[in-house]
Amino acid sequence: MTNNRTRRRFLEATGIAGIAALAGCSGNGGSGGDSDTETSGGGGSDTTTESSGGDGGTSTRLSWHAGGTGGTYYPLSNEFKTIVEENTDYSLTVQSTGASVENVGSLADGSADFALIQNDIAYFAKNGTGIETFQGNAIENLRGVATLYPETITIVTLQSTGIETLSDLSGATINTGDLGSGTQVNAQQILKAVGITDYNEQNAGFSQASEQLANGDIDAAFVVGGWPVGAIEDLATTNDIHIVPIAGENRKAVKEAASWFANDTIPAGTYSGVDQAVETVAVQAMIATRAGLSADVVETVTAAIFDNVEDLTIKTDFISADSAQDGMSIELHEGAAAYFDA
Repeated sequence: MTNNRTRRRFLEATGIAGIAALAGCSGNGGSGGDSDTETSGGGGSDTTTESSGGDGGTSTRLSWHAGGTGGTYYPLSNEFKTIVEENTDYSLTVQSTGASVENVGSLADGSADFALIQNDIAYFAKNGTGIETFQGNAIENLRGVATLYPETITIVTLQSTGIETLSDLSGATINTGDLGSGTQVNAQQILKAVGITDYNEQNAGFSQASEQLANGDIDAAFVVGGWPVGAIEDLATTNDIHIVPIAGENRKAVKEAASWFANDTIPAGTYSGVDQAVETVAVQAMIATRAGLSADVVETVTAAIFDNVEDLTIKTDFISADSAQDGMSIELHEGAAAYFDA
């Protein structure tokens, strides 16, 4: 634990300084050191890159930052990639990342053009509040594109641990998610809200957390993502799992502590061996971009996705143009506004 805490303090300190610097250059785009990067007009610079295609033409590449490969962000982002590339002249480079907080930094410094983040993290970043990383360091160039689906807070353990309720987590070893991720932020918010302060914190992505549970290295893990989460599905095929509910007075306390949490339920049968619905809470997944990206680029990519949502196979019950502004917590990019206001 000492090493984990030391590493976390180091990352928080360097993250604050780094994001403060990023905020200072918000909207400036930047070449990123690539000689073939071009800037364009349209209200700001953009870092789309022209590369020669096999037919002697050019294709415009956009950087899209997702999340860990064991969650929902990464496979969904690759479905967006397919749709955008089939319906526009743009190509997307999808990158696996530590998700929300890291992705905000990538948008701030222009190394990402689009990213998936949580709506609560977006609010904190844009307003310089909420979590220490952003306190007094508002990311002015952060812009919204669309909200997508509820991001369910899932607390998973093995039946063999005997953990059945939130109170049973006291004294446990808990993976709260990657350092700096939205998952870690939400886990800490929830544990604090219900009065759990005595626990050993581990930090890793969803896939590694699943392995830690299977190996008995941790007692429970927080996972934030649209159900079903692949890492939990895989764990449930070889282990008897239990999903810890956030219900009753605990749910009330969590929602009073953080207004962006909403009621959610994981349906019975979502995971092997979990035969009853489990009450919990959720935040909202969203697509974000940066102010320096041209309105034409953002409108084209937004239109490609929301004009072709029938081609998606993930979260199809939630993603639509009609609901794409539900829970939007920050200012829309002008390109997204042009599409949704049309």
